[in-house]
Amino acid sequence: MTLTQQAPAPRAAAELSTDQAVLIVHGRDRTGIVAAVSAVLGRHEANIVSLDQHSDNPHGGAFFQRTVFGKPGLKAALPQIEQDLRDQLADGFELEYTLRDLSVPKRVAIFASKADHCLLDLLWRHRRGELPINVAMVISNHADSADEVRSFGIPFFHVPSPAGPDKSAAEAQHLRLLAGNVDFIVLARYMQILSGDFIERVGVPIINIHHSFLPAFIGAGPYAKAKQRGVKLIGATAHYVTEDLDEGPIIEQDVVRVSHAHTVTELQRRGADVERAVLSRAVLWHAEDRVIRHGNHTIVFP
Repeated sequence: MTLTQQAPAPRAAAELSTDQAVLIVHGRDRTGIVAAVSAVLGRHEANIVSLDQHSDNPHGGAFFQRTVFGKPGLKAALPQIEQDLRDQLADGFELEYTLRDLSVPKRVAIFASKADHCLLDLLWRHRRGELPINVAMVISNHADSADEVRSFGIPFFHVPSPAGPDKSAAEAQHLRLLAGNVDFIVLARYMQILSGDFIERVGVPIINIHHSFLPAFIGAGPYAKAKQRGVKLIGATAHYVTEDLDEGPIIEQDVVRVSHAHTVTELQRRGADVERAVLSRAVLWHAEDRVIRHGNHTIVFP
C-alpha cells in the first residue's frame, strides 16, 4: 500500500441543509402510517418540508416513505424525536426506519482504476458544491490519477491488485483503510471484481457504474460488443453491488443514440458522457437518502 498523499478529509463543498433531517420509513402497508409519523413530528413542533410515499399494493403490500422535516435546534431534539418514533411505530406497525441529520454529509470512498473520467467528474462536482458528501479517500489499483486527485486535496491510496482470482491481500488493505471511515463506497470504473467476503465485511452500500445498459452486454468490452450487434442505443447503469456480478438493484440508467457510422472509439467517448451523468445522479440520490432498496430493485424518490 502506498500513501501518495495524506491530508485531512475536506468538508463537504455542497450546501447542506441545517436544522433539517430526513426520515425513511418502509415496511408493510397499513392504514395510519402517515398519520402516525406526522403526529410524532407535530408533537415536536417540526415542520414537514417534503413528503413522498409509495405503496406497491395498497392492500397489505410494501410501503415506503421519505420525509424531510426541520425545526430550530433540531440537532438537540433528534434523540427525543427518534425515541418517540420508535415508540409510535412499534405499536402495531411492521416498519423499519432510519433518521439522519441532513447537516452531516455522508462520507464516501471512491475506488478507481486507469479510466479516470467518472472519478474526476465526481471530485469536480463535489468541489463545485453539487454533491453533499465528504470524499474521505480515493483508492486505486493504479497510481496514474494520484496527482490529479491530490489537486483536489483528497487522500489517495495506491493498493495494487495482483493478477489472478485471489484478491484477499488487496481487500484486506482496503478493509483496514475503510474501517469506520465511510458510509458508502463508489466504484468509479474500478475494474476489479469484489469478493462476497469483502462485500459482507465492509458493511456499507457499494455503488457501481456499469458501462452498458444492463442487462445487455454484461462483462468486459461492452462497446465492442455493441458495435458488433449494430445497436442504435448505448447507455450506462448505476447499481448497488451484490455477490451476483452486475445484477444488483438498479439506481439509475440512461442512454444516447448512436448509428452505424460510429466507431468503437466514438461509442466509448459518447458512453463516457452517459457514465458520468448516471453515476453522479446515483451518488447524489444515495447521499440525499432518496433511494430505498427493496429486494433486488429500488424505489427512488424525486
